[in-house]
Amino acid sequence: DNCIIVCSIENFDPMGVHTGDSITVAPVQTLTDKEYQLMRDASIAVLREIGVDTGGSNVQFAINPADGRMVVIEMNPRVSRSSALASKATGFPIAKVAAKLAVGYTLDELRNEITGGAMPASFEPTIDYVVTKIPRFTFEKFPQADDRLTTQMKSVGEAMAIGRTFQESLQKALRSLETGIDGLVSRLDPAGSDPRESLQRELHYPGPERILHVADAFRCGWTLDEVHEHSRIDPWFLAQIEDLVATEAALKGGSPSDMLPAALFDLKRKGFADSRLAALLATTAGEIRSLRRAAGIKPVYKRIDSCAAEFSSSTAYLYSTYERECEAAPTDRRKVIVLGGGPNRIGQGIEFDYCCVHAAMALREDGFETIMVNCNPETVSTDFDTSDRLYFEPLTLEDVLEIIDLEQPHGVVVQYGGQTPLKLARALEAAGAPIIGTSPDSIDLAEDRERFQLLIERLGLRQPPNRTARSLDEAIMGAQQIGYPLVVRPSYVLGGRAMEIVFNDDELRRYMR
Repeated sequence: DNCIIVCSIENFDPMGVHTGDSITVAPVQTLTDKEYQLMRDASIAVLREIGVDTGGSNVQFAINPADGRMVVIEMNPRVSRSSALASKATGFPIAKVAAKLAVGYTLDELRNEITGGAMPASFEPTIDYVVTKIPRFTFEKFPQADDRLTTQMKSVGEAMAIGRTFQESLQKALRSLETGIDGLVSRLDPAGSDPRESLQRELHYPGPERILHVADAFRCGWTLDEVHEHSRIDPWFLAQIEDLVATEAALKGGSPSDMLPAALFDLKRKGFADSRLAALLATTAGEIRSLRRAAGIKPVYKRIDSCAAEFSSSTAYLYSTYERECEAAPTDRRKVIVLGGGPNRIGQGIEFDYCCVHAAMALREDGFETIMVNCNPETVSTDFDTSDRLYFEPLTLEDVLEIIDLEQPHGVVVQYGGQTPLKLARALEAAGAPIIGTSPDSIDLAEDRERFQLLIERLGLRQPPNRTARSLDEAIMGAQQIGYPLVVRPSYVLGGRAMEIVFNDDELRRYMR
């Protein structure tokens, strides 16, 4: 009758938002030890009452912050989405262990593989970092859908990030989403009227970008108590966001050349991306990167080992942070980096992860050390034993270049992760990364609809009549030349993203807006 608690996960959003649509944080940040121990005992009691004889389960609780009342709201006596997240957060292979328990093994008979068998599976994982998961929504694909978050799950994917602090992991997770943001960017309209009413609505009725509106509320001078009153988000989380907003405000108007190395180091420890710092300081990400390099400020990589470094780990499951000691220990073998696909979304899902996994397997068979870079906890590519080395990092130019600089690979594969790594191909090549396979120029030739059209014409192949427009007037003129109905879509997208069928000039004007 033995059981262990693998991971505690806390929802950023209060009750009323499906856990799959909520930002989640591991380990829990806002519980007292007494509350945690009560919850731990209660979860074990629930398993025994339900009659779970073997395998993995997850139990969800709600706690009333006013009086501490604790309620069990859900229990899944099986491997679930939460189990997958807990596995990636701790490095403990829940599904694999559950399967072995089901056929008769006991916890003390199984070894913890991530530590090379140095400890049994009966040891509860201990983590010395913070994991943040943020859901990925695709409401732009369904403009008629209600984007308010309720108890019905609406997200289509998720990104996970790991850092030494909540602030660092939060900012890394935000830029892992690949929605065009690199931190707590503002959604305020500079020319708009008083935003108080719209902020109240966004905080009270959560949408996919509520965390950005929380940051905007602090930018508008709201107090922590006011934000808490409207959002019911725990004050501890709000204080962390308030501090990040205050840090950004202090940076605005400053000059990069006046920044001391110690100040830049502290900003990187808080998770600020080079691109975000560049936007705040009115410069370029390249200049911030040069400043960092000149000051010797580079990320180090820590290992996820499920035991907070109590035992040595031979498994290279790594995340970046800004500290002194690096645990990466890169080898001198011939190696290839495979860039994954990032969070699932409509048009880019596990079919690309399948390609990445098989690329890693084929390269390993050919004698290469395989290095996977991805930030999606729902995938096989982010299992620690799929590749020789796993970097759980955002798929941004900054983060990927730092890994390339450390590992010095023979080549980088960008063709298997879908649109995500393809967008990085040209910038990586310009930075000196050894892209192997299809060249970035050939990738661009296929992705840029205007260049591809010229290629088809030059080859004398047939194609539907088409035009490329860079303004509304050009679009209207092209539509009149071809005739309605028309399919309109941009370049550099997959799966019909931002694609519509228009039947007249008015619909085309609405699309172009």
